Amino acid sequence: MTLFKWSKLLGAICMIAIILYGWSGFSQTPGASVRLTTNPPINQVRPLEAEATTALGSGHYNPPVQLMLQAFDAQGQSLKNAKIHLQLFTREKNPWFTTDFPIVEGTKLLDIEGNAPTGQLQVQQTLPIRGTYKLQVAVTPLLKNAFEPFEQTLLLTLPENPLKFRYFGILVVILLTVGLLGGWVIGSRQAIQPGEIAPQRVRLLLSGLIVVAIAALVFVNISAELAESHMSMSMPGMEEVPPSAQPAQLKSQGLEMQLSGDQSARVGQPAKLQVSLSDPKTNQPVTDVVLKVTTTQLENNWVAFAYQGPPDSNGKLSWEQEFFDGAPHSIVVSVAPQANAPRQFQPFQVAKNIPVEGVAPPMQVRLISLAYFTAIVVIGLLLGLWLRQRQTQPPDLTWKRSVS
Repeated sequence: MTLFKWSKLLGAICMIAIILYGWSGFSQTPGASVRLTTNPPINQVRPLEAEATTALGSGHYNPPVQLMLQAFDAQGQSLKNAKIHLQLFTREKNPWFTTDFPIVEGTKLLDIEGNAPTGQLQVQQTLPIRGTYKLQVAVTPLLKNAFEPFEQTLLLTLPENPLKFRYFGILVVILLTVGLLGGWVIGSRQAIQPGEIAPQRVRLLLSGLIVVAIAALVFVNISAELAESHMSMSMPGMEEVPPSAQPAQLKSQGLEMQLSGDQSARVGQPAKLQVSLSDPKTNQPVTDVVLKVTTTQLENNWVAFAYQGPPDSNGKLSWEQEFFDGAPHSIVVSVAPQANAPRQFQPFQVAKNIPVEGVAPPMQVRLISLAYFTAIVVIGLLLGLWLRQRQTQPPDLTWKRSVS
């Protein structure tokens, strides 16, 4: 009887193990997913440099990277008639190792939802800073119950420009050299005159270092405040109406297209924009077209964002984008008929200019950067003192220490 009970217990354990193994195998079966590819490859992409320009020979600007999202079903086939919602976030904030655009860290760079008849969504986006970007993608069917909606989070790591490390290394060497020379001078044996707390050369050197530190702090803060003030003062001039050839609303060839949304923007905050297309005679939305959106920074003429695709069932395309550069931008939306559409017309476009309010780096970031540079000078100073002390140490004392 005891043997029979043990056999039943062993059989139950084996049955549970088989069920758990089958369930885990089923749960690990790959389901629907989104694949991300970039052009060029992400390891060849570099962050946007401050004051980048498209001028010939400048060498600062690279075209925006193309992000291609392709939705697949559980069998690895492309999902048809899907709607893809993409949210692109920059790297998390890190005041200790900040980037060229610290205000942009930890913000939403792009939010767009587009119809994907072939299961593919493509955008062109300039990536302003290094680090790991997070892409939150939601895929839903255009036809009800065509497939189960799903979400996926993708990561995209952008490396830093190697030139930045070279420039930083040169700066570190210069600061160490300055500290080393200062420590060498301070550590020299000099006679102290009656009533003095330190030799004259030492006092002059310390006074010079204090003046340089104060001047550097004042320069960093005043330049940042002036830059922010200049950006704010330049905003009224950018509120002018765009040229009449490209208005924000236009009727052409029996169609009406309107570009609407926020009239101004601020660095670090996404702006909401929308374009709609309709037939003014029937007041019905037009969907069998292709919309092309291009956002261009006007001061240096580089492309920040671009998208091409059809509108939704209401004839609209809505998106949010962050203007990470504190300069005015131009948004141009062109419309063209689809190849197989019954309504054919000549492409036309609407446009609007958006002033962008620049934001100076936070005081905390500026003080941390100044502290790093000061620490490098202090390290060089201590090293100079140590080297000077070793040189001026009496030979007999050095010999006694070596013997002991």
